Amino acid sequence: MSRTSAPPPTDTTPTVDSALTHGLKQRHLSMIALGGVIGAGLFVGSGAGIAAAGPSIVIAYGISGLLVMFVMRMLGEMSAANPASGSFSVHADRAIGPWAGFTAGWSFWVLLCVAVGLEGIGAAKIVTGWLPGTPEWAWVALFMLVFLGTNLAAVKNFGEFEFWFAALKVVAITLFLVLGVLALLGVLPGTDSPGASNLTGDGGLLPNGSDGFIIGLLASVFAYGGLETVTIAAAESENPVQGVAKAVRTAMWRIAVFYVGSMAVIVALVPWDDPAVAEVGPFYAALDHLGISGAAEIMNVVILIALLSAMNANIYGASRMACSLVARGQGPKRLGTISSGVPRNAVLVSSVFGFLCVLLSYWRPDDVFPWLLNMIGAVILVVWIFIAVSQLILRSRMEREAPEKLVVRMWLFPVLTIVALLAMAGIFFLMLRQPDTRDQLLATGALTAVLIVTGLIRQKRAGREPRA
Repeated sequence: MSRTSAPPPTDTTPTVDSALTHGLKQRHLSMIALGGVIGAGLFVGSGAGIAAAGPSIVIAYGISGLLVMFVMRMLGEMSAANPASGSFSVHADRAIGPWAGFTAGWSFWVLLCVAVGLEGIGAAKIVTGWLPGTPEWAWVALFMLVFLGTNLAAVKNFGEFEFWFAALKVVAITLFLVLGVLALLGVLPGTDSPGASNLTGDGGLLPNGSDGFIIGLLASVFAYGGLETVTIAAAESENPVQGVAKAVRTAMWRIAVFYVGSMAVIVALVPWDDPAVAEVGPFYAALDHLGISGAAEIMNVVILIALLSAMNANIYGASRMACSLVARGQGPKRLGTISSGVPRNAVLVSSVFGFLCVLLSYWRPDDVFPWLLNMIGAVILVVWIFIAVSQLILRSRMEREAPEKLVVRMWLFPVLTIVALLAMAGIFFLMLRQPDTRDQLLATGALTAVLIVTGLIRQKRAGREPRA
C-alpha cells in the first residue's frame, strides 16, 4: 500500500500526553536541554578516545557532533510539529509503520534501563571510594529508591532535580573551560602556556594513524547519547513547541562548546599519552596538570552528579517511552496506567529492570552481563536511523498537508538528511572493522531483528499493513 493511499495512522499518543501533567516549566526544559549535553560519557568515556586518537580526538568529536546536530535538527522538526512523550517512536510509527515505532521504542527502553543500572554502579563505586567497606549494591539501591520516588511523584519533581543537576554540571564544565583557556593563554597564575607543543609533538595530530582516529571517532559518537530526552520531556512542558524549538536551535553551540571545546582544551594542556588521561580521566589529568588541589575529588563529585542526573533522566525517559508504546497497543496494558498524571507502573517496572541489570553484574559478570552490554552497544545508532528515515518521509508529508507545523526545519532538506544516513551507515561499517565494537554491533543487530520481527507479527495480527 502506498503512503498516499494509506489510511491515517492510528495514534492514541495525544490522549496519553493529555493525561500526563504539563508540570515542566520552560526553565526546566531549557536546563534539561543544556545539561543533557553534559553526560557521564564526556567525563568518563572520553579518556579512551584521547588515548587512541591523540589530538585528532578534537576532529573526531567535531565530526560526530555535526552528525548529532543533524539528528537533533531532524528530531526537533518532527517533535515541534507533533510533540509526543514517545518522541521518535511516535514519529517512526506515523512515517514507516507500527513495527518501526515498536522497534525504535522498545530498543530505546532497553537501552535506558540498562544505562540506569550502569550509572548506578558507577555512582556507587565513587561513594564506596569515600566510604570503604560499604556495599556497592546498597548504594545503587538507595539511588534507585530516591529517583524512583522523584519519578513516581509529580513530573515537576523530576524537573527540579534535573534543573539543579544540570546547573551544577554547566557550572563545573564552564569553570573548567575558563581555567583551561586562561592556562593556554599563559595568564593563569602558577602555570606556563604549553603553546602548541602537545598538539604537534609525540606523533603529531594522528599519533596512532587512521586506526586510532577511528577508535576515537566511535568513542565520540556514543558519548552523545541522551540528547533525545529533551524531546520526550517537551510533551509535559507548558509550551512543547516553543521548548523543542529553542532546545534544537541552541544544540549547535552547546555541542561545540561543551564537547569539542573541552576536548580541545584537554589535548592542548596535557600530553595525549599521559597515562592519567586513560586511567583516571582526562578532566582530572588536566586539573592536576594545572596544580588544582583536590583535582581527583573535584572530578569525582562532578562525575557523581553527572551519573545521578543520567539515572534520573533515564528512568523518566524509559517510563514515558513505555507509556507511549502501551498507548499505541504495543505493550502490556497495565504498564500504561496513569495515576495523578504519572505513569507509575512504567516508572516502577523501568526502575526494577535497571536494578536487575545491577544484580546481573554481580551474579553473572562473565557471561550474561557482558552480553547485555553488547546488546545495547549500538542501539542509539539504530534509533538515529529511524529518526532520519522518519523525517525524510514526514517532511514531505507535512509540506503537502500542514506546512504551518514546520516551526523547525531541517537544513538543506533532503540533502543533509541523506548525508546523515550515509554517515550512520559508515559508522556501522567502521564498527564491523573494529574487533572491540564488532560484537556490540552484532548483538544490537540481533536485538533489533527480534524486535522488528515481533513488531511485524503484532502489526499483522492487528490487521494493519506496513505504510513505508
